[in-house]
This record gives sequence, structure tokens and C-alpha cells, in this order.
Amino acid sequence: MISKGYAVESAKEPLVPFKFDRRELLANDVALDIYFAGICHSDIHQAREEWGPAIFPMVPGHEIVGRVSEVGTKVSKFKVGDLIGVGVFIDSCRKCDSCAKGLEQYCVEGMTGTYNTIERDGKTVAMGGYSDKFVINEEYAVHIPDKLDLAGVAPLMCAGITLYSPLKNWKAGPGKKVGIIGLGGLGHMGVKFAAALGAETTVFSHSPSKESDAKKMGAHHFVSTKDVNNLKKLEKQYDLLLNTVSADIDLEPYLQMLKLDGTLVVIGLPGKPYAINAGTLLGQRRSLSGSMIGGIAQLQEMLNFCGEKAIVSDVEVIKAEYINQAYDRTVASDVKYRFVIDAKTF
Repeated sequence: MISKGYAVESAKEPLVPFKFDRRELLANDVALDIYFAGICHSDIHQAREEWGPAIFPMVPGHEIVGRVSEVGTKVSKFKVGDLIGVGVFIDSCRKCDSCAKGLEQYCVEGMTGTYNTIERDGKTVAMGGYSDKFVINEEYAVHIPDKLDLAGVAPLMCAGITLYSPLKNWKAGPGKKVGIIGLGGLGHMGVKFAAALGAETTVFSHSPSKESDAKKMGAHHFVSTKDVNNLKKLEKQYDLLLNTVSADIDLEPYLQMLKLDGTLVVIGLPGKPYAINAGTLLGQRRSLSGSMIGGIAQLQEMLNFCGEKAIVSDVEVIKAEYINQAYDRTVASDVKYRFVIDAKTF
């Protein structure tokens, strides 16, 4: 199956138009025509080989929305014409404890990423969603509810589930005080979900100009982090804090804001390890944790929740020829709040 898209052919080179072969359908595969593909900051890290050796040529993209165009002979989950989504991984070992529990993202053998990886046959290079077509095993794709804006759905496949999963795991809801650190591509989804789940939601941002946006997304409170004294006033008040920023920040004042048994969850990936004051953790039996996307069942649960609550990502839709500029603007935090590629323009 010939697919056309955009690829980076070597580290730090710009993305260029690219044609390549998708595998033919196996019995349990579905093919889809891609409508939209989100741009995630991790795409940029991998395309620029900032996370270690990468596989080139690389077609990035793991926030994929489209419509089923063909199904394999044993497919039962989808039919031709269904709206379908593909996220950060396309396979896992299917036999470890994590996979058995529906936590495929924590597969003991390692999940198979949607791109920049070798598929589990040991030879096929996985190519991502910056393209017009895709093929995937039906068990690793999800149904998209009708009536949602499809461009806004695309980032839910990564940014959305990355925030929904920890909010659910740490039981955000009525009676809980939740703080979202950072109002970017990840953080803005955390605000929408935390508020929709019924938690009292605060946004912590170094950009005071984002207060209006935060409130429109459902935040009850907004705190500027430019003045650390604003954080000191809030010590021992929060049940859950989600750190969505990738910059190297001092976690100490945020940990101090946790009440007894509160948790700070690291979601953004900083460039170097955090320095932690152990005494701060001991003082209120606080926890420092991490979280990464969600399993297929939870991804479907999140999409159903979005369908019920009319939640989508705030996006700027672009043509494929604008991808390289979008990369630069993403690095500069110059987007509200995610870029999404219109796949008709590949």
C-alpha cells in the first residue's frame, strides 16, 4: 500500500515530502485514511535525534484520526466507514502482567511505538501518522465518538490521555484540589479534564497572560509562578499536582503545596534529573510519581468521556508544507495549544 507523507531523512534535517510502502493488511488489521495528525513535542525530539539514536528516514506522528477504509478477514472491532484513532503505540507483547491488566503502555518487554521503532516481526520499520494512510492491528486502535471536531480529537490520542490517565489513577474528582503546572499542549488538556471530573482546579503558569484562557477551559483559580511567594501562600493545600512542563524547574515549592498524602506527578520530561529534598516528602507523607499515556481500554474510556462532555484540544490546523515552521513554533511555545496537520494536504 503506497502512502505519501512527510519524513525527516537524517537527524536535524527539515521534513520533506516522502512516499513509502505500508504493509498489506493481515487478518486482524484495519486500514484507515488519515484525516488529521497532531504534532507532539516528542515528534520533534525524535526527528532531531535528541532522545538517542533514531531510525531514518522517519515519518513521525502518533496522534492520528481517520476513517476505516478496509478491514482484514478476522476483524470484528471495526467496519469500513468507522471513525478511528491511533495513539502512541501500535503493539505490545500481549502476555506480560501489564498487558493482561490493560496497561500496555507499561509492557514489560516495551510497547511498540507508532514510529521510530521496529515492529514486533523484527523487520518492519514503523512509520507514523504524518501521512495519508495507516495500517494497524484492530486491538491497538480505538473508536472515535461522533460529533466531536476531528482536528481537535487528534491531540487527545497523546496529550489527552497523558493527562486523563493520572487524573483517573489518583482519583481526581469532587472534593479534591488539583493543580496543573504549565498551560501548554499537555497542561490545557489537564485543566479541561480535571474541571470536567469535578475537581477544584488551579493552573500554575509563568505566563500571566494565559489566565483568561485557563478560566475559559474550566480552571477555578490561576496562580502566576513568576513570584515564588504566590506558591508559599498555598502550602499543604493540594491533593494532586500534575507537572506538565519540560523545563528544569524547582519542585520544592510545589511539593510543599501538597497536603498529607498528596502526590506530585511528573509528566513533562526535563533535560536533567530533579533535585529533591527528602525531608519535604517525609514531612506530610508526600509522594513524587510519574505517569505515561494510558492503555487501550483507558484511551477508549477517555474518548467516550470527551464525547459526553464535548471536550477536544484547542488546535491550530496547518497544511503539510507548514510542518517545519510548526516545529520551530512549538519549540518556542508559540501555539495555542497544539498544531494539527490536515492530511488532505500531504
